[in-house]
Amino acid sequence: MVTALADVRRARRVAEQVPDPELPMLTLADLGVLRDVTITEDGTVVASLTPTYSGCPAMAEMRADVSARLREAGFERVEIRTVLNPPWTSDWITPAGRSKLTEYDIAPPLKTPQRPAGPVPLSLSPMRRIVPCPRCGSVDTQETSRFGSTSCKALWRCLTCHEPFEYVKEI
Repeated sequence: MVTALADVRRARRVAEQVPDPELPMLTLADLGVLRDVTITEDGTVVASLTPTYSGCPAMAEMRADVSARLREAGFERVEIRTVLNPPWTSDWITPAGRSKLTEYDIAPPLKTPQRPAGPVPLSLSPMRRIVPCPRCGSVDTQETSRFGSTSCKALWRCLTCHEPFEYVKEI
């Protein structure tokens, strides 16, 4: 029993260190994509991942990377499961992950707004986000494109330091 618990901890440590293929400064644990690591009775390591969104093209790479790292660590039987419920939210990015994004001049996502139960109010005017510049901290920023280098990022610019930056969208 003690050995099994040690193996689960070791497998989790290995899986937690796998970098995200699109944001390599973050691990899958930082991003909140790694949901669980367990070992079945037959010794199979099961790592559960939740995609950032259902069409995330990086999921195949994530699965392959986690599987390869676990096998390299000596785990012979590995299974990667995709968990869709509950859906991933950008609120799952850890404080360390948010700090790493800022260090790499990428604005971390804002907190997901809490929506009341019941009908969703309709607003025809655009929602104004206040996204601080990851370089100088100014909130005098402007979105230049809703779509960035990946589907989960948008392009912004700071009107104070005049630098462009990416913003990880909240989901």
